[in-house]
Amino acid sequence: MKIAMIGTGYVGLVSGACFADFGHDVCCVDRDEAKIAGLEAGRMPIWEPGLEDLVESNVRRGRLTFTTDLARGVDGADAVFIAVGTPARRGDGHADLSYVFAAAAEIAGALTGPAVIVTKSTVPVGTGDAIAKILIDEGAPEGTLVASNPEFLREGAAIADFKHPDRIVVGAEDPRAEAVLREIYRPLFLNKAPILFTGRRTAELIKYAANAFLATKISFINEIADLCEKVGADVQEVSRGIGLDNRIGPKFLHAGPGYGGSCFPKDTLALLRTAEESGVPMRIVNTVVEVNDARKSGMGDRVREAVGGSLQGKKIAVLGLTFKPNTDDMRDAPSLALIDTLKKGGAEIAAFDPVGREQAEPLLPGISFADDSYAAAAGADALVIVTEWDEFRALDLRRIAGAMRGTALVDLRNIYGEDEVVRAGLSYRGIGRAVTS
Repeated sequence: MKIAMIGTGYVGLVSGACFADFGHDVCCVDRDEAKIAGLEAGRMPIWEPGLEDLVESNVRRGRLTFTTDLARGVDGADAVFIAVGTPARRGDGHADLSYVFAAAAEIAGALTGPAVIVTKSTVPVGTGDAIAKILIDEGAPEGTLVASNPEFLREGAAIADFKHPDRIVVGAEDPRAEAVLREIYRPLFLNKAPILFTGRRTAELIKYAANAFLATKISFINEIADLCEKVGADVQEVSRGIGLDNRIGPKFLHAGPGYGGSCFPKDTLALLRTAEESGVPMRIVNTVVEVNDARKSGMGDRVREAVGGSLQGKKIAVLGLTFKPNTDDMRDAPSLALIDTLKKGGAEIAAFDPVGREQAEPLLPGISFADDSYAAAAGADALVIVTEWDEFRALDLRRIAGAMRGTALVDLRNIYGEDEVVRAGLSYRGIGRAVTS
């Protein structure tokens, strides 16, 4: 089938490349001329394992193209996916739908025949209805339909998630739209991927409900971690103990510095605003947001305690800046709140991230960036592990200890055990573990 993908951000580019790899004819559209020129030259605007090779392969086979001309992109398309940003609106937390609605209006004027317009962007309940009205008002061809197809991609594992999904959710009000989406995803039926057809509003809410539930698991285990520290329990063993219950499951039960990224922070806020407008209190989700905000800012207090109670004049090495490993995404990364707290306390910061430096530098003025972990640790009073990149899991701790001025290792991801850290000559502070060193 012929597919147009409006937006070449994280969701649009990954989805477009994967659809092309299924054998569909895909044209990705973006207004950013530099981004499109880069893609045509083989330069990726995001860092995602395997994406560059996937794009190059499908461009070479003629199944994937890029353009800034929306009319060219949607010409003859069976389906047009809207995959533009829906950031949280400043001040009130509502999802900013201006890019979605602008895309819908432009699509309506560019279509030369009926197509299924599919919202891939994460949008509040009722957005599909608003898009349908825009299409009518802007004179879209008769027979143009609207469907919802939310994405469930994890940054760092997006291609595998797309090709081997837990589920595919399609919200449609017309069997013709359902048939088009069924055909687009037909290659995944060989893998017996579950596909759920619902109404549009239900599909829109499924995305928000899923992310809010996962955020709840994270905030829950982080509060349990705080309790573990006070009573002498180990949160990793608690997590395993409850995660072995198949009603709970082990995923998203890893204590740490709080959630960040492009989805959980904005989606929980958007869900709260939708609930507020509907007169439905969502006290659990509201508390999850409050717990997470406090969590991220509170990580600096742990570092301050580890260096004796004052950050003034201390040098702190920070390993990992992106909100999770295997991505360069800095959106709402816990490192931002941590470093802000450390700087306000008078600390000097040296940071290292394997791929996130380019994205991090504009967000973190006034800190130094090292070329590797050992350079960051040189002369530091404390080393803080913020993001669990694989290369941080097997550091030469004796070399780290020899490079540092102080001895504190603050492990916000629990990737080390206290014994091995102490043997290397360092003191250890983890998450959800009793403080003994």
